[in-house]
Amino acid sequence: MPDQPVARAEYVREQVKEQNFGVVRKPLTVGERIWGQSAVRKAVILIVLAGLWQAYATYLNNTLLVPTFLSTVQSFIGHTLTGELPGKAWVSIKVLLQGYAIGLALALAIAVLAVTSQIGNDLLEALTAMFNPLPAIALLPIALIWFGLGNPSLVFVLVHAVLWPVALNTHSGFLAVSNTMRMVGRNYGLTGVGYVCRILVPAAFPSIVTGLKIGWAFAWRTLIAAELVFGTSSGSGGLGWFIYENKNTLDIPSVFAGLFSVIIIGLLVESLIFRVLEERTIRKWGMHLQ
Repeated sequence: MPDQPVARAEYVREQVKEQNFGVVRKPLTVGERIWGQSAVRKAVILIVLAGLWQAYATYLNNTLLVPTFLSTVQSFIGHTLTGELPGKAWVSIKVLLQGYAIGLALALAIAVLAVTSQIGNDLLEALTAMFNPLPAIALLPIALIWFGLGNPSLVFVLVHAVLWPVALNTHSGFLAVSNTMRMVGRNYGLTGVGYVCRILVPAAFPSIVTGLKIGWAFAWRTLIAAELVFGTSSGSGGLGWFIYENKNTLDIPSVFAGLFSVIIIGLLVESLIFRVLEERTIRKWGMHLQ
């Protein structure tokens, strides 16, 4: 006969008051709250880099090699107030938008074809294997022969720079969509464009955004490089041509001011377009970038 279990005595634990907790809540100081802002920390990093640039250029004392940060800022402000830099930047941005839009349209079409048919998948794999490793600037001689000196040649190399990274990232995002999501779309009777727009694109949006950012970066640096070579048409050129002209006159602060403009535009696009897009879509939906 097994022993009967002994009944345990009841024990009531008294509630501990908040002021008796071992962890004491300490309010953040003003300095801690300010340093907790990402924008403040990034601003401090930029200020430190600018200070290092100014110190090294002052120590080197050779404006033909590295102008000081202050002289670069003065040149940037001067060319901006005269309207020269904004005009050059607008010329570059207009060409960039044309090539970027065409590249995105082609990339989406190829990615949709690849995810809906086997022959489309084989076509995408073959084309990306051939053309993705090919630098866009290497197509410059062919672009000159086919389209001549001017914006059509720039648009051609921009399309090549945008097309392959966007198509690859979009296609990989489509393939990563779960079978459950796919079956939901099929059960609702979605096919073709409706199936792609309502099921695949929202589910693969993190990969699509990554492709957009990579395509933008490739297109922007390709455009500046191409303009350095033949970026003038009808008497006007973009930022690359502005850099090239000032290099020929040995106006190095203006050259750095042009490079400064390229960097600022890149930061603005990243902060005002892609980051806002991510916050209002990916982070709002509880997704994460791939």
